[in-house]
Amino acid sequence: MAYTQPALPYAENALEPHISANTISFHYGKHHATYVKKFNDMVAGTAHDDQSIEDVFIAVVNDPEKTGVFNNGAQAWNHSFYWNSLSPNGGGKPSGEIADKIDADFGGYDSFKAEFANAAATQFGSGWAWLALDNGQLKIVKTPNAQNPLTSGMHPILTIDVWEHAYYLDYQNRRPDYITAFIDELLNWDFASQNFLNAQV
Repeated sequence: MAYTQPALPYAENALEPHISANTISFHYGKHHATYVKKFNDMVAGTAHDDQSIEDVFIAVVNDPEKTGVFNNGAQAWNHSFYWNSLSPNGGGKPSGEIADKIDADFGGYDSFKAEFANAAATQFGSGWAWLALDNGQLKIVKTPNAQNPLTSGMHPILTIDVWEHAYYLDYQNRRPDYITAFIDELLNWDFASQNFLNAQV
């Protein structure tokens, strides 16, 4: 059962001027699509073929013979999660239960914002920064390459992609500017709130 690349939840130009249609076209249409294709090719006809993509990459994360399966499967999943962490109407402060939890666990939105931005800016090389729920506590986690919080038993709440292909066409080497635009203008708190509520069920 092949993993299907989910459709973008908005038009390719919907995130402009913060992320261009050109970046989305390459990032979603080339990079993400390639991870999906390679993952499907690798698991076709194997015992993993009927498993969910999450079950597959969690199962093989420490298997050196299946590094390719993990990298492509996790990257396919990470990107699907990332697209939903973005919204044309995003940014700003959250509200509701997740806002209360951020206040409790980080001491306020401004502290969360600073810590999240720092994690994204200081992830060396390619990788991700995440807001995740770990044993009932919100934490900011940065992961290299294809790693994500699921492989550590955490619940991902939102993520920012800091691989260069996520921002280089628009921001070149100015990763901090991309991070600021993500947090202030694009961060999808509705998606994050739903993930937070689901993680508590």
